[in-house]
Amino acid sequence: MTDQPETSENLNDADEIEMLRSTPVEVVLGNHIFHLVQLAAVHLASTPPQLPEAQLTIDVIAAMLKAGGERLGEHVDLYRNALAEVQQVYVRAATTAHT
Repeated sequence: MTDQPETSENLNDADEIEMLRSTPVEVVLGNHIFHLVQLAAVHLASTPPQLPEAQLTIDVIAAMLKAGGERLGEHVDLYRNALAEVQQVYVRAATTAHT
């Protein structure tokens, strides 16, 4: 408890925390996975492609999928397919960059 009056900012923080608490963790993690896939795609779509940034992002996605496995819920195959697609784009971009 604090002596400070509650502000709308504090209420928004409390609402956000409650939303996170009530949302299944696999849904939150799935959202993060898709944001990371988008981040990798942005780096790959740059001219020239930002390969180190894309590779780090792809590695983190792969690690999340490996660690979470089937516990990531019903959409785990969708996450794996998204990872495979961004990996293919990375390979094409890396191959083009070396030729």
